[in-house]
Amino acid sequence: MSTPLPSTMASIIIFSVSLLLILSLSPAAAGSGMSASLQKLLHSQGLPGGLFPDNVKSFDLDSTGRLEVELDGPCLAKFENRVFFESVLRANLSFGGLIGMEGLTQEELFLWFPVKGIFVSDPASGVILLDIGLARKQLSVSLFEDPPSCKAQQGELLKESTAMVGLAAER
Repeated sequence: MSTPLPSTMASIIIFSVSLLLILSLSPAAAGSGMSASLQKLLHSQGLPGGLFPDNVKSFDLDSTGRLEVELDGPCLAKFENRVFFESVLRANLSFGGLIGMEGLTQEELFLWFPVKGIFVSDPASGVILLDIGLARKQLSVSLFEDPPSCKAQQGELLKESTAMVGLAAER
């Protein structure tokens, strides 16, 4: 027969277990879990899971299908070309597409163009379409399987990128 633990021993055990749980839910672990949840959501809508970078802080999908993704901060990544993610991205999520995209720009021939939408019309084709306003660019879906590593950029490169984004948006 076991003897009950003294109250101080029970308190120490409860404190230790609580501390372990808190440490296991560090920001890095929470961020990777958030990214994995977002990937599952995208997959359920016929989209590749790597459309958003690896630094997702949180996301919300409301009852109308409006998706809002918050990142740790603005950053640059690369699929085929460089892309600039603002801190908050928004789009209407529907099966096979992100429509009315806000907060994402892509570099084309040294100019930055806002990405207006992302579409996978035929999953068997292996092609994803990026609507950059003037045209739709076809890329391989395989480029978007895993979230890209997104690096916070400082100094001149970030200033240059945001200035170019503004110029492209005016067109």
